[in-house]
Amino acid sequence: MVELEAGQKAPAFAGLDQSGKTLRLSAFKGKKVVLYFYPKDMTSTCTVQACNLRDHHRDLIKKGWVVVGVSPDDVASHQKFISKNDLPFSLVADTEQKILQAYGVWGEKSMYGRKYMGVLRTTFLIDEKGVIRHIIRKPQAAKHAQEILQLAANMG
Repeated sequence: MVELEAGQKAPAFAGLDQSGKTLRLSAFKGKKVVLYFYPKDMTSTCTVQACNLRDHHRDLIKKGWVVVGVSPDDVASHQKFISKNDLPFSLVADTEQKILQAYGVWGEKSMYGRKYMGVLRTTFLIDEKGVIRHIIRKPQAAKHAQEILQLAANMG
């Protein structure tokens, strides 16, 4: 599994967003990107996290951040998730886990003693030059935007 660190170039990617359009990391060159990986649309913790980012989206934009979410769900699932929760940012469908693997966030998880492969909830703060500045492993879903803003304040 890939183990990315702050200071490294963010892996380039292209994937379909909720509209079925190709979204590329390179499209955000010159902008700061919150790239967040989450396990599954419509689940409780993922919904709390997405809604926290939605509720603080204006604050993130004011600080120059673009938010992009990635999960292994398909385009139709993302459309429903965005519509149901009024999410103002793009979600990328990574059904083949290519982006998840490139970022090292597809790994072994454990629930009730059962081991399985899944998304390790992680957020990458990427600067205008495409360099990873911070990695938030296991972000707090209900306070995620606040975590991002606090770290971003220290980025200058």
